Amino acid sequence: MVRESERGAVAVEFALLAPILVMLLLGIMELGRAYNVQTTLTNAARESVRSMAINNSQTSARTAAKNAATQLSPPLADANITFSATDCTVGTQMTVTVSYNLSTLTGIAGPFAMTGKGTMLCGG
Repeated sequence: MVRESERGAVAVEFALLAPILVMLLLGIMELGRAYNVQTTLTNAARESVRSMAINNSQTSARTAAKNAATQLSPPLADANITFSATDCTVGTQMTVTVSYNLSTLTGIAGPFAMTGKGTMLCGG
């Protein structure tokens, strides 16, 4: 049973804690989304450098990166994918960097520049 003098105490406590709990929830959501995008970028870079090492074609490597990152919104553009060299000669290393600007769901912070890198030996 609640005393007459403590009637509004629960409402005041909730009003003080609710914004903190909401910010904590939103932070968890943003962190999870950022982790997912980082994993996607790393996978896209890996697929792109694999395609470049096998096919020696920047066009097919860009297509491989875009196909590996279809869930990104906005999607990857050609400008987001850079190569360490123009062609992949046998025995050299190729590095592909996939960059992306992640806008946040809440709009409180960001956008954040994120990158994924993949390196592979050419020709094999």
